[in-house]
Amino acid sequence: MERLCAIRDIYRAICSYEESFHGRYGICLNEGMLLCSLKEGQLSSGEIAEKLSLSCSNTSKLIRAVEEKGFITRNLGKIDKRQMYFTLTKEGKSTLEIVLKDEIDLPEPLGAYVQNQIKNN
Repeated sequence: MERLCAIRDIYRAICSYEESFHGRYGICLNEGMLLCSLKEGQLSSGEIAEKLSLSCSNTSKLIRAVEEKGFITRNLGKIDKRQMYFTLTKEGKSTLEIVLKDEIDLPEPLGAYVQNQIKNN
């Protein structure tokens, strides 16, 4: 039961952080994580789904939402013209720079967990 209570506390902390994150940046956490995933270059929707641990359906919805905000663009594959790749737009890069400077306080126990992860990586 202690494990379940600890997970509940982390879940509440994530929800609280996401509310603050959305209020400050106007995007949800998944949208922010999609921008972070594309900072190194282009990815296919399948690669995005894998990186974010989302279903193909949820990934499509997420891509569409971020694309409608003007943060990403889609490009045809150079070798396989059926393959679609996504990259950050200038606005997407600018938004990502702002998000990466994130100064929102992390509620506990999430703050301690994240600091520990940063320290160990």
